[in-house]
Amino acid sequence: MMRRIDLASLDATGRAALVTRSAVPAAEVRRAAAELVEAVRAGGDAALAEAGARFGGARPGGPRVPGREIAAAAAALDPALRDAITVAAGNVRRVHTDQVPASSAVEVVPGVTVERHWTPLRRVGAYVPGGSAPLPSTLIMTVVPARVAGVGSIVVATPARPDGTVDPVLLATAALLEVDEVYAMGGAQAIAALAYGTETIPAVDKIVGPGNAWVTAAKLAVAGECAIDMPAGPSEALVLADADADPRHVAADLLAQAEHGPDSPAVLVTTDEDAAERILAEAEALLGRLDRADVIRKALRDHGMVVIAPDSDGALRFADDFAPEHLSVHLSEPEEAVARVTSAGSVYVGPWAPEPVGDYASGANHVLPTGGLACSTGPLGTEDFGSWRQVQRLTREGLETLRPTVVGLATAEGLTAHRAAVEVRFEEAGR
Repeated sequence: MMRRIDLASLDATGRAALVTRSAVPAAEVRRAAAELVEAVRAGGDAALAEAGARFGGARPGGPRVPGREIAAAAAALDPALRDAITVAAGNVRRVHTDQVPASSAVEVVPGVTVERHWTPLRRVGAYVPGGSAPLPSTLIMTVVPARVAGVGSIVVATPARPDGTVDPVLLATAALLEVDEVYAMGGAQAIAALAYGTETIPAVDKIVGPGNAWVTAAKLAVAGECAIDMPAGPSEALVLADADADPRHVAADLLAQAEHGPDSPAVLVTTDEDAAERILAEAEALLGRLDRADVIRKALRDHGMVVIAPDSDGALRFADDFAPEHLSVHLSEPEEAVARVTSAGSVYVGPWAPEPVGDYASGANHVLPTGGLACSTGPLGTEDFGSWRQVQRLTREGLETLRPTVVGLATAEGLTAHRAAVEVRFEEAGR
């Protein structure tokens, strides 16, 4: 079901090969997506419609979904699902409200103060995968933090289904979250329309949300002129388990991750080969109950790994080197291990913390770094929906204190205008 690797038998090159992967799409996809982005940038609504007709995801009559259609979807929403959406959104709101950044001020020396102020963005676009697999949870994860941050206008782009309609659950969720605008458009063309605007779609300041390789490539193509959250590669998970772990729990966590798609890595790291055998046996037994068993088998066969580490230190080092999007810790002493983790998007501790709870209900964000980016990038958060600026205030005395420092460095760098900008003030004061 999954390939086996004995970590002790590998040299540094072999270990590096196991953890190396990327959230960046292949070069040919990036080139094609960049061409499509440029076409929409230059051609506006007409090019957007042409791309929609060619690649799908478009809606007859234009991309903007009327408010009455959104309201009708909300009115028809199943009450139990409405409750689930409301609870999930409330939990996300609770977690992200605690993340609102605070401004700060530091007196560097007497008379010199440097302040740092955070303000919400004016307009944000959330891309939400749709079509055959609508994701209301992703709508919640992208819109609620933006709302908490105080973003002025929040718009959503999601592909239409093959019949040209937008999934009613997505529309109903957008209504419950009070989204300002919903556009039925998908793929690279949607990213271009959000980033550059068209005759009927105002541009946004930032684009957030996951998507396929074309969406990711388009986000990278526009990143120089429109902010993005992060590239989104295939969803992935690594599970740390020891001999005391419940094999059925571990197996269920691995299968849940592989269910995302046939290219989703699911990695088991353990020091106990017998535990690995028990976990794989439970995974085989559970597969027979699952609707997407074929997808899961392909993911495990092509991208799954069972890594046997020589000791617990080796297991933790490998997990940190892999820098997974999701890290599940099924160890007898989990807190000690968690304290040492430095590279993971979201960590799930113990037998009662399955990864899907983080996808839907715990309030933690599920828009996470993939492809090893967790070593330097974190989950989507409230602070991602604003920007920082510095404010510097100086008195005459403060500038006089820093005068030798500025003059010395400016002289060393040969920037005499920099030096003069300080010196001239004291010349004027003398006159």
